[in-house]
Amino acid sequence: MAIRFRKLHPYVGAEVSPIDLRQCHDRAELEQLRAGMDEYGVLVFRNQPFTDAEQLAFAQRFDGVLHAKPGAAALGANRFGNEAIADISNVDNDGRILAADDRKRAYSLGNRLWHTDASFQDPAGRYSTLSARVIPKVNANTEFADMRAAYDALSDARKQSLEGLRVHHTITRSREILGFEFSAEEKQKLKGAIHPITRVNPRTGRKCLYLASHAARIIDWPVADGLLFVMELMEHATQPRFVYSHEWRDGDFVIWDNLATMHRATAFDDARHHRELRRVTTIDVPLQAVAAA
Repeated sequence: MAIRFRKLHPYVGAEVSPIDLRQCHDRAELEQLRAGMDEYGVLVFRNQPFTDAEQLAFAQRFDGVLHAKPGAAALGANRFGNEAIADISNVDNDGRILAADDRKRAYSLGNRLWHTDASFQDPAGRYSTLSARVIPKVNANTEFADMRAAYDALSDARKQSLEGLRVHHTITRSREILGFEFSAEEKQKLKGAIHPITRVNPRTGRKCLYLASHAARIIDWPVADGLLFVMELMEHATQPRFVYSHEWRDGDFVIWDNLATMHRATAFDDARHHRELRRVTTIDVPLQAVAAA
């Protein structure tokens, strides 16, 4: 049966059916999904009961090399023993809801800021896959902003002003603005990476803004000027007209393109409601390397 894409938002997001991604091995079918990513930026799949091993295997089939150096790794090993599986949850190693003053919880609050996965690495993240394992009975949406549409909506003069600008991304920036304190050793491990403020999808040629709350400064600019400039662009890029809000259901599996989108988690009462998601992100290596794999 042919894969169908049902548009969820004027700019970004589509629901895909019928497909069981755990059994998706056909290269032509995987290429259809990649083409869907190019068009929609975010793909939603229902009823996908992944295990950790199945999610890792799918991400590798889909896009090759996995991101295994998350910022949280600088704070200590995660509870799965595999840094390629990001623990997007509010529970500790024993499955208990984290205390309000727990350091892991304080660090994870940064997920509520608009960001792009692994922009603090070089190469950065390309596709992120997020698997819903335990969903609370309250709204705990994830929002996605289309950075392609945001770029297209800029004036020609503003587009021209962005040419050649490079931004230093570091995850310490997004956490420190929330009051999180890093040790000197942790900061040494989290130096960040430099990326252009606009990027191009090599498959489609489409241009987009490349922003995140990890953006600490524009290279060769005064720090304050650069931060204000980035904040202004982020405010433009996250206007409601560019944003799709995903309301999670049990078994949902969402893939997004970190080149085409920024995203953030929305707040819920995480002192009362248990939530667990697993994220696996691929690295933005040359596409030729993926095709040859």
